[in-house]
Amino acid sequence: MTAYAVREAVGHDDRDACFEVRREVFVAEQGVPRELEYDTYDETAVHVLAIRADGVPLGTGRLLHGADATGKTGADASVGSLGRLAVTRAARGLGVGAALVRAIEDAARARGLAAVDLHAQTHALGFYERLGYVAYGPEFPDAGMPHRAMRRAL
Repeated sequence: MTAYAVREAVGHDDRDACFEVRREVFVAEQGVPRELEYDTYDETAVHVLAIRADGVPLGTGRLLHGADATGKTGADASVGSLGRLAVTRAARGLGVGAALVRAIEDAARARGLAAVDLHAQTHALGFYERLGYVAYGPEFPDAGMPHRAMRRAL
């Protein structure tokens, strides 16, 4: 068992670690163009980081809230938007993804949100369903990959 901690990212070093995981997973592995992966929401999002005891980053995700989230949640300001969830290949199967989702939900609760929405790649629907998310609406493309919207009430 690999020992790791999950926490909100603080400071530039943590954010750089989050961005490195996203580059590895989305840009290098999945072929998402760099200019689509990083956006203005990164400035105001709550980023979470899973980090191994020796300092190696294992995963990341982010929470959009307030005005940043309303475009993704049907204009409902009480709903946050979970996104950019990524776990390095070496850390998959260790429970890192689920721990990141729970940390994002905790961050949403701490900010008074009632629910969390996300746009899941269709291959990941089962993962999110096991964590209590329910798919709604039609399948849609995002960065050239099929996605579904999902929501979990907190």
